[in-house]
Amino acid sequence: MRGPEVEAKALDARALAALAANPGCRRRAILDGAGVDKAVLADALGSPSVFGQSQFAFVRGNAFEAKVKADGGTELLRLAHEKLDRGAEPPAGARVPDLTAQGPRGRTARTELALREAAEAPGAWTLLDHPMLALDVAGSPAFLEPDAVVVHPDGSWTVVEIKSFPMLDGAADPAKVGAAARQSAVYVLALEQVAARLDSAPRVRHRILLVCPKDFSNLPTASAVDVRRQRAVTARQLERLTRIEEIADALPEGTCFSPKLPAERLTEAVESVPATYAPECLSACELAFHCRDRARAQDVVTRLGRPVRAELGGLTTIGEVLAAARGEAGDPDDPAVAALRRAAALRAEALGTAAPEVAPCR
Repeated sequence: MRGPEVEAKALDARALAALAANPGCRRRAILDGAGVDKAVLADALGSPSVFGQSQFAFVRGNAFEAKVKADGGTELLRLAHEKLDRGAEPPAGARVPDLTAQGPRGRTARTELALREAAEAPGAWTLLDHPMLALDVAGSPAFLEPDAVVVHPDGSWTVVEIKSFPMLDGAADPAKVGAAARQSAVYVLALEQVAARLDSAPRVRHRILLVCPKDFSNLPTASAVDVRRQRAVTARQLERLTRIEEIADALPEGTCFSPKLPAERLTEAVESVPATYAPECLSACELAFHCRDRARAQDVVTRLGRPVRAELGGLTTIGEVLAAARGEAGDPDDPAVAALRRAAALRAEALGTAAPEVAPCR
């Protein structure tokens, strides 16, 4: 589907969290499953994405992560002990296994082996630096790389997420913390699958360790973030995803999503897969501007947001909604139609009883 000349882009936890937030979008499912770089695709379609991290922010983030993990992760483990496990022995001489292996499958196997070894020898702290985890998504494996996983002396596992946005007076931007929680929930799900394959399944902790710079310094601080809600929502949404093979089987023969195709052919290929656009896509998907333009052209109500769409029942276009409100169409026994007509009547009544116009000055 991608075309052999297109380099595949692997699914990451951020993409999976966004995909789970909109499980009904077949377009995103097939493009992510096929490894299509949606940012490049959006450029080729003439609707460039605004996603991306500046080079400065990227370098700053890498430097901060290196600082957190320096000296065998001494500071990171200290924070894990302080925020999550004060009853355990303080981390000293923690194990940091080598996770290098050939390819993502090799790294996934090496990570699982390291987790198994740590679970079989409790009583010490273990730090897995950039482990590789696999998660089944709509019938296809996605390889995920959390910043770190900590194995506690009691054998339990904690996901560590390192971000470069600051914690000011012990609190960070709620929107950014929420995004980090959704991303970490994907890692928790993948870790739970690994734990389930072990003879005595270790406990995957529902609180992750979020590490950020303290105030305006480069000193690390951390907080424990409960991701049970995000984990439950993500698991439920991923289960609802249509299998990628089913979506692919419904595509026209020879469909290709290569950005090198002529614009008309590329647009035709993308439009052959149904999309489920909502305003929330603007903060989660590189193709959002393209899909928004199409939704506007088709006059669909999904562009007003999911809550509004849910209230409108079988009315699928703005034209149908307006016609129903004016009494020109729609079943009067339909609750959505009745509510629209009542709202229109109240609006007309309010406008009719508005203050009279002020007489012009003489």
